[in-house]
Amino acid sequence: MGATSQAGNDQETPDQATVRPVRRRLSVDRRREELIAAALELFSRHDAEDVSIDDVAAAAGASRALVYHYFGGKQELYVAALRSAATELEARLRFQGGGGPIDELSRGLARYFDFVEEHAAGFAALLRGGPANRAGEVGEIVDGVRQRLVRLIMNQLRVGAPGPVLRITLTAWVASVETAGLDWLERRDIGRAELERLLVDHMVALLRVAADHDHEVECLLGTLLRDLASGPV
Repeated sequence: MGATSQAGNDQETPDQATVRPVRRRLSVDRRREELIAAALELFSRHDAEDVSIDDVAAAAGASRALVYHYFGGKQELYVAALRSAATELEARLRFQGGGGPIDELSRGLARYFDFVEEHAAGFAALLRGGPANRAGEVGEIVDGVRQRLVRLIMNQLRVGAPGPVLRITLTAWVASVETAGLDWLERRDIGRAELERLLVDHMVALLRVAADHDHEVECLLGTLLRDLASGPV
């Protein structure tokens, strides 16, 4: 009985095994990627100030010294994690060409939601929080993504330098797409394809309103409506 009892005491519980992950020998790049992935997951669910270096180290199965070695501190890790997510998103959304404006917009949305679905933590971490959390370098990363999205849409809509009405309209639509992405990740109570069609229709509806205020938008809307009439989105 004593031997059996001792053997039982020596066995780790699942919880104990979880808190002492086995550290593996990884390349520098691979270890850095794992630390960033762990950080993105935590930053997607918690405010940055509530996440510690110890939290990231534990989630990645690494030591806090290793996190400091790679990133120097939590702010540097936060910036590196957001920059990684932003770079991946922008790579997905590069203008490809080969279709009408509405078709290009629809395909761009599909690539956007591919990223949302496959990299939920990175997307949520990139957009989570309000303007108070977007000062300095973090704000530059988030705003930079938004500005590049607006330029991408202008390419898809065959627009050069937009006037103020069109610029405001496109910026407002990008913000609504971001909000829709976060809502969809949380609830998933609408099909992705339906959401993408809704957002294309939302763009057209915004342009209809803007067209009453600006001739440039009126001309653009006419082009888009002809594109819509020529075939399905």
